[in-house]
Amino acid sequence: MSRSNFNNAVVSFLVPLPSILFYLYFVNHLQTNNGGASLSPLWSWCFHHPLLLANVLFFFNVNVLFWVIGRIQSSNWMIDLYWTVIPVMLVYYYATHPLAQFDLWRSKVVIMLTWVWSIRLTHNYFRRENWQWGAREDWRFTDMRRQYGRHWWWISFFAVYFSQQIFLIGICLPLYVVHSVDKPLNMWDFVAASVCLCGIVIAYFADTQLHDFVTTNSKLKQLGKPMVPNLDRGLWRYSRHPNYFGEQLWWWGLVVFAWNLGHGWTFVGALINSMCLAYVTVLVERRMLKQEYRAEAYRLYQKTTSGCVPWFKSSVIAVKDKDI
Repeated sequence: MSRSNFNNAVVSFLVPLPSILFYLYFVNHLQTNNGGASLSPLWSWCFHHPLLLANVLFFFNVNVLFWVIGRIQSSNWMIDLYWTVIPVMLVYYYATHPLAQFDLWRSKVVIMLTWVWSIRLTHNYFRRENWQWGAREDWRFTDMRRQYGRHWWWISFFAVYFSQQIFLIGICLPLYVVHSVDKPLNMWDFVAASVCLCGIVIAYFADTQLHDFVTTNSKLKQLGKPMVPNLDRGLWRYSRHPNYFGEQLWWWGLVVFAWNLGHGWTFVGALINSMCLAYVTVLVERRMLKQEYRAEAYRLYQKTTSGCVPWFKSSVIAVKDKDI
C-alpha cells in the first residue's frame, strides 16, 4: 500500500469520529441524568430534535470537515466513498436515539437492507478505483473545477458538500420515519422490502457487467487492439442505465416503507434524487458521444434502447425507416 493510499485510508476512518463521539457523549449524559429529567438547554435540544441534530452533525462533520480536507488534498474524493456509509450511520442514529419508537422486526429488516445496499455500493466503489483510497475524485467535480477556476474553492462547498446534505438527508427520511412510528408489520412492508432488494440485485449485476466491459476494453487498449465501442449485453441490452435504475428502485422502495407508516411526503427526497440522476445521465451520454471511437455506435444505442427503465429493444430497421 502506497503512503498516500494508507494516509487516505486512515483519514477515512477518522473523519466520522467527531459526530460519533458527540452522539455517544449525549446518550451517556442522558442516561446519567435520569433519562433527561434535568438537562441543560443544549442536551435538551438534542433530545427533542433528532432530525435537526442529524442535520447539524452532517453540516459540521461532512460539509465543513470534508470540505477542509478536500481543500488540503485538492481533491473531493471522500464524499463519494461516504455516500455508501452515511445511510448506515443515519439508520443506526435514528434507531438508537432516545426518542425512537418502532416495530422491532421492521427496524431489523430496514437495517439489514441498508447494510446490504452499502456493502454492494462500497464494493463497487473500490472495485472501480482498483482498491485504492482516494485515487481520484468524481469526473464531474473535476470538470466543475476547470469550469469555475479560481472560484472553485468556495463553490465546491455548496456544489459538492452542501448539496449532498440535501440529497442524503432527504432520501434517508424514510429511515427516520421507520424509527419514529410503531406500527405492526403488514403486507406493504414485504412489498417495500422486495422493491429494495430487487433494486440492489439489479444494480449489482449492472455494475458488474459494466466493470467487466471496462476491464476488457482496458486490456484491449494495452494490447493496441480496437476497443469495443459500446456495452449492449446483459441488462445493458434493455436499458442504457440499468445501474441507475436499480439504485432508484432501492430509494423508492424505502419510500414505500414510509408511505405505509403514513408519511408518504418523504417521496420528495427520492424524487429530487431521481431528477438529479436524470441530469447526470445526460452528462454521461454527452461524454460518451464526445469519444470518437464509440460516438456512432452510441447514437444507434440511444435510438434502440430504453433510457432507464428496462424494456425490449426497438427495431433498427424501424428506426431507419422512420428517419427516412
